[in-house]
Amino acid sequence: MNHRIEFSHNGGPDVLRWVECPVPAPGPGELLIRQRAIGLNFVDTYVRSGLYPVAALPACLGSEAAGTVQALGAGVEGYAVGDRVAYADGPPGAYAELRTLPARHALRLPDAIDFETAAALLLKGLTVQYLLQRTYRPRRDEIVLWYAAAGGVGLLACQWAQALGVRLIGVVGSDAKAAQARAAGAWATVVWPRENLPARVCELSQGAMVKVVYDSVGRDSFETSLDCLAPFGLLVSFGNASGPVTGVDLGILARKGSLYVTRPTLHTHVATRAGLEQGAAALFAQIASGAMRVHIGQRWPLAEAAAAHRALEARQTTGASLLLP
Repeated sequence: MNHRIEFSHNGGPDVLRWVECPVPAPGPGELLIRQRAIGLNFVDTYVRSGLYPVAALPACLGSEAAGTVQALGAGVEGYAVGDRVAYADGPPGAYAELRTLPARHALRLPDAIDFETAAALLLKGLTVQYLLQRTYRPRRDEIVLWYAAAGGVGLLACQWAQALGVRLIGVVGSDAKAAQARAAGAWATVVWPRENLPARVCELSQGAMVKVVYDSVGRDSFETSLDCLAPFGLLVSFGNASGPVTGVDLGILARKGSLYVTRPTLHTHVATRAGLEQGAAALFAQIASGAMRVHIGQRWPLAEAAAAHRALEARQTTGASLLLP
């Protein structure tokens, strides 16, 4: 038999249930994967809550995991039973011991990357790759602002920015998280909201402010982020940790300096196989060079996914978090 975490209605972590279910059979173009490690991501809470609706209920959460191929569906080429694979996009369903996945979403793992590293790294690392190399490419010595710099995505961003010679100001929620971000490569940190963020950015940039803000907080930080931008600057709003940004008067962009705003997603950047492979190649190269290491701050048994969600939403996690079948 097989087990998975599912929910039959939207709500808080308590809607998550550990259930027994049949072993799925791979359909045409699919792989059957035995999960070895599953990535826990804030986007999972959006799906559970209903902010990001699913096609039908009950549903299984999760978009990132690593494991081994157990069986191939008809027409699958380029994979074999026993292959070590990971994925970070595609149909939800990662919170399971065994699951099927369209083969086009799977990446074969380099020998040097273990299952836990892959599950903690792939979605977050691909996110950092598209943000720093596709959405906006900061130049060497350029100052950028990055929220949640001690989180799973943030710690990878600190390292990648340092490798690029970019001066990253990390926004964090405590002194302990500030120390973690600086250890990972942040040029400077701001403990917000304890410190006045625009004032500190002004001080650190010697009055120039920044040309780009990478904001994963959303509603509670939107105007603060705009106040940190130089004229013609870009706000990259890539998350909704405090809720979605709504009801925006576009005139605010004019009043604050002819600013730009974009709301990108990883899904768009890896929608084609070429885009997925491009991002993964750049990410794996950073890992192989030693420029980046993933910090796994928490591990929970898969059956305790509800507890993991509570900790994530309470900002009690640092680095990456894993669910282990």
